[in-house]
Amino acid sequence: MTEIAQEPPTGSFQLSTDSWTKPFWDAAGRRELVACRCGNCGVFRMPPTPFCPTCLSQMVTWPRLSGHGELYTFTIVRRVSGQATETRLPFVPAVIALPDADGVRLVSNIIDTPISALRIGMPVIVRWSTLIDGTVVPRFVLRG
Repeated sequence: MTEIAQEPPTGSFQLSTDSWTKPFWDAAGRRELVACRCGNCGVFRMPPTPFCPTCLSQMVTWPRLSGHGELYTFTIVRRVSGQATETRLPFVPAVIALPDADGVRLVSNIIDTPISALRIGMPVIVRWSTLIDGTVVPRFVLRG
């Protein structure tokens, strides 16, 4: 039987935003993947921070990204405590490198993908998931 990466348990994510992260989540609500970029020197930074680590500017832009990425690393979760999550196993927390955001890596999940197909470096693409509270989050599937 082929194991398929599931959506993670719904209780494992609770959104908390501030003025620096709100633009990312507003874009996610529109199903657009964006990344914080310094409006002065152009360096991408995620998570967004009040000051650019390169030039200390507080000017930011939020360019839209393609949604394409590369599987940088991952783990497979097959056991958790609590019965409510048993139907959500296995799930795959992952770090996704975003090539059109120059070095930015996003913590997310791989979903709807055979576990046996996962390899570091594989191309992935964003797929949007809507949580029970209406929050839209980026997840990823293998591309092609």
